[in-house]
Amino acid sequence: MGWLRIPRPEAGPGIWRCGHVPREPEDPDRVPTRQIAVGVVATAFGAWITWGLLANGYLGWYWQWPYLAIVPRSGYGSDTWIFFAKVYTYLVMGAVYLFFARLGRWLEAARRVIAWARRRGQPPGTPPSPPHQPLPPPDKDPAAWPHLRAGGAGEAAERLADEARAGRMSDVDYARITRVWQSVQGRPEGLAEFTLAVREHGAAAWPHGSGARDLPARTAHHDLTLRQVRLGIAATSERNPYEYRGVGLAVDPGLLGMSVLAVGPPSVASPRLVRPVVESLCLQALTGQAAVVSVTASGTGLVPDGAFDVVIRPGRPDSTHGLDLYGGAVDPDEAAGMVAEALVGDEITLLPGGDSRRAATVLAQLLGPYRAAYGGFPAVRDLRDLLDGSRPQLDALRAQLLKDRFDAQVRDLDAYMRQAAQPAGITALLAERIALLDRPAFTGFFTPELRAARPGAVPGPGEEAYRPFSLQALEHPLRIRIELPERTHAEASRIIARLVLAQFAHCAAARRAQDRFVFLVLDDAAQTVTPQSLRSLQRLRSAHAGVMLALPSLSDVPEHLRGALVGAVGCRMVCAGVTPWDGAHFAEAWGVEWVETRTVTNHEIRPDEPMTRVMHGLRRLTTGKAVTRESVTVRTEQRQRWSASDLANELPVGHAVISVTRVSGERTPPILTKITD
Repeated sequence: MGWLRIPRPEAGPGIWRCGHVPREPEDPDRVPTRQIAVGVVATAFGAWITWGLLANGYLGWYWQWPYLAIVPRSGYGSDTWIFFAKVYTYLVMGAVYLFFARLGRWLEAARRVIAWARRRGQPPGTPPSPPHQPLPPPDKDPAAWPHLRAGGAGEAAERLADEARAGRMSDVDYARITRVWQSVQGRPEGLAEFTLAVREHGAAAWPHGSGARDLPARTAHHDLTLRQVRLGIAATSERNPYEYRGVGLAVDPGLLGMSVLAVGPPSVASPRLVRPVVESLCLQALTGQAAVVSVTASGTGLVPDGAFDVVIRPGRPDSTHGLDLYGGAVDPDEAAGMVAEALVGDEITLLPGGDSRRAATVLAQLLGPYRAAYGGFPAVRDLRDLLDGSRPQLDALRAQLLKDRFDAQVRDLDAYMRQAAQPAGITALLAERIALLDRPAFTGFFTPELRAARPGAVPGPGEEAYRPFSLQALEHPLRIRIELPERTHAEASRIIARLVLAQFAHCAAARRAQDRFVFLVLDDAAQTVTPQSLRSLQRLRSAHAGVMLALPSLSDVPEHLRGALVGAVGCRMVCAGVTPWDGAHFAEAWGVEWVETRTVTNHEIRPDEPMTRVMHGLRRLTTGKAVTRESVTVRTEQRQRWSASDLANELPVGHAVISVTRVSGERTPPILTKITD
C-alpha cells in the first residue's frame, strides 16, 4: 500500500517516475559551491573582526550614540539601563553579522549543506527521495481502488483493499487486475463478471496460465503500474541534460517498442542491461500485458528457468519442446522467406541482390509444390534431400503433383530443378546450410506443426521426442526461453538465432490482436543482423513489438550494415570498454550540439616608456616569464555530444551512455548513466 501511494509525477522519456522528485529550474546565474564556501569563510572572518573592533572601541563609540540619545540620562547605571544597553549591543552585533551574511550568501550555503546532508543519508547511487506525503483521502487513495468505485464495482474495490491491507496482494496482482478491469470496460456483462471473480478469488483472480504470481527472484527495481524497470542512475555530470542529472533512468514498452541496441563487454551488458529488461517483461507477462522471447547461449541464463513457461534447448535430449522450422506458417512463400533468411541471410556477398529474397523465391518454388502434394512442409531430413537434388524424392514429388493435377505447382518445381542444375547456385548454398541442422543432436527438433503426410514415409528414431512449438503462440502472454548450443554447434546456433529473429518479426506483425506488447531479446546478436532483419525492425514499431540486440562489438555486423543498424533502433546503449571504431557510429548517430567555448590567449606587452621597460625587465628576470595580458574570446560552435574518443577512453567503469526514443517520436540526448549491478 505504501508502494502504491508513492507519487509518480509526469516526467520526460526514460526517467524513473516512482518517487521522482523534479529538479528545480536551472539557474543560469548559480554561483559555484566552491565560491560560496570561500565567500562564507571570508565574510565570517570579516564580521568577527569588524565586531571585535567595534566592541573594543578601536573604531570609535559612535555606534552607541543612538542609544544614548534615546535613553534618558537619569537612568544611567541602573539595572534597566544596563539591560537595554545589552539588548542594543546585541542588535548592533546582529546587524553587523546580517550585513556580512547577505554579502557572503550564508543562507544559500546553508541550503546547500542541508541538501548535501540529505543526500549523504541515502544509500549511494539512489535518486533523491520524495518528501513525505500525507495519507490521501479514500476517494484518491490508489490503495483503495478509487477507479473501481467510480466504475460501480464498490464491492470488488473493498475486497481488493482488504487483500492489500492483509498483505495478500503483490504488485503483479495489482497490475494484472487493473488490466482486466480496463478490458471489461464497455461490455454490459463485464462488471458482473469482474465482481464475481474478485468475490471468489480476491487478489488471485485471473491468474497467469502458469499459476505463478511472481518471479523466483528479482534483481532490478520494477514499477508495474507504469511498466518501468530501472537501469541505473544518471550521473550529475555537466555532459548530461540538467533535468536528467541524478535521476533514475528506466525503460518501458513505450521505449522498447523502438528496439534496443546494446554494445559492450558481455560481462557488463548482459547482467546490467539485458537481465533487467528480461525480468521486467517476464513480470509483465504474468500480468497479461506482454510476451517475451529470450535467446541466450546455453549455460549463461541470466534469469532462472523458473521464470519462463517454455524452455527450448536445441541439441539437448532433456528439452521438452522443439522449434517449428517454418514458424507455424501455412503459406509456402512466408515459410520460405523465414527459412531462407535463417540459412543464408548472412551470406550477403554470395547472394544475388545482397539479401535472402532471391533465395526465398527459389525455396518457395520447392516448398509450394511439396505443400500442395503432401499437405504440409518437409522435415529437415527431407528438405536436405530435396535441396541436394535427390532424384527419387523429386521424381516422387513430381509424380504426385501430376496425379493430383497441380499444373501450376509442376511449373514451379520445373523452375526449381532448372535453378538447382546450375553449378554453385543458391540451392547448393541452401543445401550446405541445412546440413548443419540435419545432425543427430537435432533429430526431430525442427519438426513442423504442419507436417506433410508423405505416402510411405516412416518417422525416424527420435522424431517424435519433442512437442512442436512455434512463435505463433505470441498471441498469448508467454515467457519463452531458447538456449543455443554455442559450444557444441556454433554455426547451427547462428542459424537458429536468425531463424528465431525472422519468425518473431513475421509472427509479431501477423498477430490478429496487437494490444499485447511482444519483445525478443538476443543476448548475443552476432551474425544475426542482415538487410532483411533491418527491414523487419522498422516494421515492428507499428506492430507493438520490439527487439533488443546485445553485441560485444559492432565488428560482428557486416561493415556496410553497421551505420544502418545504429540508425534503425531508437534506444542506443554503449557500455565502457567499446573501441573507437564502434564509438564512431554512435557518435555520428547522436549528432552535434551548440556549445559555448572560451579561448584565452596571452599576448606579451611591449612598453614604450623607459621606466616601464625597466620594471618589466626586472619582473622577467625574477620570474623567468614575460609580462603578458590575457585576451578572452567567447564563441558558439558545434561539437559532437559524445565523440568516438570520449566513448572509448573517458567512460568510467560501470557506466554507459544511453539514449532512448518513445514510439511517439520524443527522444533524449545521450545520457551518462551509472548502470546498477
